[in-house]
Amino acid sequence: MSTACKKLVNTVERCVDENLEGLVAVNPGLRLVDGHRVVVRTDINDAIASGKVSLICGGGSGHEPAHAGFVGKGMLSGSVAGAVFTSPPPQSILACLRAVAKKNSGGTVVIIKNYTGDRINFGLAVERAKHEGYKCDMVVVGEDCALKSSDKTAGRRGLCGTILIEKICGALSEEGRSLEDVARIAKDAVTKMGTIGLSLSPCTIPGAGATFTLGADEIELGLGIHGEAGVKRTKLVTANEAVRMMIDHMTDPNNNSRLEVKAGDKVACMINNLGGTSVLELNIIAREAILLLESRGVAVERVYCGSFTTSLEMAGISITLLHLDDTLRNCLDAETNAPGWVRPYLPCGERTRTTPQKLVTEDSHTITTQQAVKDTVSADMKKLLYDMVKTAAEQLITSEEKLNGLDKESGDGDCGSTMARGAQEVLSELNSKDNPLPVGNPAELAKRLGNIAEVSMGGSSGGLYSLFFTTVAGELQKEISPLAWSSALAAGVTTIRKYGGADPGDRTMLDALYPASEELSSCLKANKSPLEAFKSAVQKCTEGAKSTATMKARAGRSSYVSQDRLTNPDPGAMAVTIWLSAVLDILSK
Repeated sequence: MSTACKKLVNTVERCVDENLEGLVAVNPGLRLVDGHRVVVRTDINDAIASGKVSLICGGGSGHEPAHAGFVGKGMLSGSVAGAVFTSPPPQSILACLRAVAKKNSGGTVVIIKNYTGDRINFGLAVERAKHEGYKCDMVVVGEDCALKSSDKTAGRRGLCGTILIEKICGALSEEGRSLEDVARIAKDAVTKMGTIGLSLSPCTIPGAGATFTLGADEIELGLGIHGEAGVKRTKLVTANEAVRMMIDHMTDPNNNSRLEVKAGDKVACMINNLGGTSVLELNIIAREAILLLESRGVAVERVYCGSFTTSLEMAGISITLLHLDDTLRNCLDAETNAPGWVRPYLPCGERTRTTPQKLVTEDSHTITTQQAVKDTVSADMKKLLYDMVKTAAEQLITSEEKLNGLDKESGDGDCGSTMARGAQEVLSELNSKDNPLPVGNPAELAKRLGNIAEVSMGGSSGGLYSLFFTTVAGELQKEISPLAWSSALAAGVTTIRKYGGADPGDRTMLDALYPASEELSSCLKANKSPLEAFKSAVQKCTEGAKSTATMKARAGRSSYVSQDRLTNPDPGAMAVTIWLSAVLDILSK
């Protein structure tokens, strides 16, 4: 099997150029330098005329939005890109420098990551620029905290902390600081910073295979942004454990590349997506990092979370910590229009980040001490209702895997889990000592079931069941009789049709509920006994659910799936047969 990854590119040869062309097309405040993979500010001539220090950075492509995404007022003046994971050639670096500065301007700070290729190529370009009369200084960022050995190596690698240095330098330049000041403050900031990475999967260079291999249940700590080996591999752990492992390694006293972090320190924290990590995971990682650092007495005054320095589609994250002082704090807070910079949303008038307390509203907490609900049915009926609810919930839990299997045809395979989640909560509240389900009052019982569906199930199913039971509750407040139950069922079905947008025959839960409701009403009007009527209704329900296997889906998630893939009954309809059949089992005893 090929190890190459699917990628939406036109050609391997042109993918870097077309990436940059797309960037400037989306962000016309940027422009390309003809003949080079160089991006500069559109207002670069005005920036040069201001006499302020110019800033350039760059490196191999594949790390987007680094670095072209950070070109803009308040950050970089220009950026130069090489081929994927390949340092740009000196002539392009020199072209970038010439484009953003004049020989008699404020000078140029060249920011690079500490990789051999970048040091050589950027170093050569800087020396040539100096020879031509340009004022330059170079800031080499090497803040990787992975390496524990004290043996001679190429040094600490430059990682996502480079973006913070770009932001700091950009703000200092906008203040009108001198070349010497900008370079000195930036170099000092590098010593106050550390980054550690964690990978869940490799990345693939366009036209090539994976840069390394990693087991399906493995993660790697401390790898570089090009897939360079890390310091250890371990089995997949929770987000909490992963963050602890990363920060413990970063701050380990026995680690020669450690960043010392102690109680009372004030830091900025950057949570960086290595490329293939979901926003959901990033926010969880950010939460865990903040909680861990604050538990150790560290003030996390700034947090940045997003994609800053990626490794193509690599699944993983890096965490960067930077010790703050007033100067660095002001630099990070300064305005920039660079398209790649993600600024956190703070309350109006506040600069320092703190985790806000939850907003407490009248319905924020479940009221556990309520007035006793008056029974409206006999003791025998109360016992029957208890058994019906219990059995229905148990049957839904038992059927979780079966329903999930059916749902994989048309959805995300979670119908059974959704139903089981609601059923588990039903059983929990059924046996609650403080506030048990009011099985002696059908209207109140239906109301509580609707609330459970809304809160515990979630999604479309939870919403529809909540609507259904809420409507049923309203009908059962009028009277309790077989005809009242039938009317309540019919009203619930009508509500689902109204808000769900489906009709019988659309391959949804209605194809089980609707025929059951119609049959129950018809049988009762024909003076059949309630039990016989309900048996007939459940039979129609089962037939309707099974018939969905051959129906064309016109509503719900199934409607987005090719008809030839839908060969089994609809899981939502089958779930209805499960709980209605459970009710019948109790009534038939």
